[in-house]
Amino acid sequence: MDVLQAVVLGIVQGLTEFLPISSSAHLLIVPKLLGWPDPGAAFTAVIQLGTMLAVMIFFWRDVVRIFITWAKSLFNRELRDDLDARMGWYIILGTIPISVMGLLFHNAIEGPARNLWLNASMLIVFGILLLLADQMGRKQKEVPDLTLKDGLIIGAWQVLPLVPGASRSGSTMTGALFLGYTREAAARYSFLLSIPAVWLSGLYELRKVGEEGGVPFVPTAIATVVSFVVGYASIAWLLRYVAKHSTMIFVVYRVFAGAFLLTLLTLGLVQA
Repeated sequence: MDVLQAVVLGIVQGLTEFLPISSSAHLLIVPKLLGWPDPGAAFTAVIQLGTMLAVMIFFWRDVVRIFITWAKSLFNRELRDDLDARMGWYIILGTIPISVMGLLFHNAIEGPARNLWLNASMLIVFGILLLLADQMGRKQKEVPDLTLKDGLIIGAWQVLPLVPGASRSGSTMTGALFLGYTREAAARYSFLLSIPAVWLSGLYELRKVGEEGGVPFVPTAIATVVSFVVGYASIAWLLRYVAKHSTMIFVVYRVFAGAFLLTLLTLGLVQA
């Protein structure tokens, strides 16, 4: 992988990590279309650390407040009903399903799941699910309305993006919308919920950076920095957008991209 490829993939990661269109699918599809080698699941996991750093800086007040209140609530019963203390538990418990499933199906995620037929199909299927959630959801609940039950359900939705094409942000937003949350609340909680899972995944794969036959150090570092810069801008844009618009633009894009890719695969113009 050269510097140009690293920059392009960093931009792709930064643009698609937070938009509900699947960053992992795009990091698989874009190199295929450009005739580049598959960067691999480990590369994808590591450069996501850049976008997660963007989340932590963008929401640093929320992250610090939630962590401090949660930590204090361990020793102070009066704080245990506080929203921030509860949010800490919701994020921790909501991270367990994807952590367990990620470890159990690690080999499948790095192998069979990286198939373009599957990715293209997931783009379409989860695009339609996002549409249904946006149309059927009542959009009345805000982040303070979050309950343990809702947190666990949304956490279960976060498992689905282990298959590239589903989209982590798209899946958690879909789950939250089905539960009646507003688009902005769904997006905000999706960002916060992603922090532990992505950091755990990225740090787990970080051991492969620089290894012979593993993830190259310099291109990975470049892609990570680029993904941070672009990702920070993407967060701000998405929160403003979903506050006033539906998710239809993402649904249309997902269905079109999936159908286009399936067409290329059927014609033999791209190999799965």
